[in-house]
Amino acid sequence: MATTPQSPDEECRNQGYTLIAGVDEAGRGPLAGPVCAAAVILPPDCVLPSNLDSKSHSPARREVLSEMILSVAVSWKVATIDNPDIDRINILQASLKAMAIAVENLIPQPEIVLVDGNRPPSIAFPFRTLAGGDRISRCIGAASILAKTHRDRLMVQYHRMWPQYGFDRHKGYPTREHLEAIVLYGPCPIHRRTFRGVREHVKENDGKKERQND
Repeated sequence: MATTPQSPDEECRNQGYTLIAGVDEAGRGPLAGPVCAAAVILPPDCVLPSNLDSKSHSPARREVLSEMILSVAVSWKVATIDNPDIDRINILQASLKAMAIAVENLIPQPEIVLVDGNRPPSIAFPFRTLAGGDRISRCIGAASILAKTHRDRLMVQYHRMWPQYGFDRHKGYPTREHLEAIVLYGPCPIHRRTFRGVREHVKENDGKKERQND
């Protein structure tokens, strides 16, 4: 009879680790707003749904799951890197930096870190990188939920400041609505000015402002 494969979390516990952190990010693809990362340590006996992959759930369901995770987590942290730093160091490095900040600020600190993807952040802890980790690791999945809900809330706040872009609907991703708004209004202060879809309009928009100020 075939046995069910162990999850990465279970493998770590069987190796003697008790404080196992998962870390994941949200917001690499958007044209606006920050990239957010969350790090989470879960207790071994916590009761949570088996599927915590943020991409599998609706925004409303993610909010419910977020509250469930926060109620049982041993420790959790969320870190953000804003668009000026994303433009300065690139989105990959910004994502890794956010992950490192989230992990390093966990209290208690982890004994091992499970990282979603194949590129680890620069951290002072043992780690394992896991492609598709949010689907196979409970603690990475929990981190993906916290990162996504935190970022979505930020984008709704930004919508109140710049409602013409529809950030509450697309959360900064390059939808047709968003791209058309950038063409019409030019980039706003939270747009990633080095990203395709935004950078083409930076000089044009700056020129408009200069002419308006003449």
